[in-house]
Amino acid sequence: MGNDIDRAGVAKAYARWAPIYDLVFGKVFDSGRQSTIAVADAIGGRVLDVGVGTGLSLSDYSPTTRLCGVDISEPMLRKAQERVRALKLSNVDVLGVMDAKNLAFPDGFFDAVVAQYVITAVPDPEATLDDFVRVLKPGGELILVNHIGAESGPRKLFELAFAPLARRLGWRPEFPWARLVNWAARHGGVTLEERRPMPPMGHFSLIRYRKA
Repeated sequence: MGNDIDRAGVAKAYARWAPIYDLVFGKVFDSGRQSTIAVADAIGGRVLDVGVGTGLSLSDYSPTTRLCGVDISEPMLRKAQERVRALKLSNVDVLGVMDAKNLAFPDGFFDAVVAQYVITAVPDPEATLDDFVRVLKPGGELILVNHIGAESGPRKLFELAFAPLARRLGWRPEFPWARLVNWAARHGGVTLEERRPMPPMGHFSLIRYRKA
């Protein structure tokens, strides 16, 4: 797949979203956020939250879960840092500006990697997923929540029509399930544990992979 969105464009788009992100997306994405956090907390240990954004999720994790958060957008991350200070979240070890495809962590460092609404907003989803798995311990889990494009029908037509605008806003709306299936088969080191529809209207999915 070609890189149909670019890193600079995504960073610029989310810098624009930073002042209003919580207001616009807070409630819409809440079910997916809470579901991924519940899975990560059940695993425990050290968790990486990729695309941590304004840190909206950080206070919902168990205080016994050790957290590292990264994001491509410095303005978003500044808000996350303010939230950590204001709420005295002592279980947050690191917040850093980082490219999701080139994580500055060693191999096998995390018990779980959480990526909420990230995969459709990166230039190279497959390479990004590869790096997520790289930093996982054997037996660790990759926990995604993401929009999955429709296979057919009116919603697919809408997603295709909306795609050029969506890219300018920082994501691709027509991301098909087949891309994840093909990635997992090519990678060979992960097993699909769960795919669960999420609100609103099942347009999003909670997706869990276990590293061999």
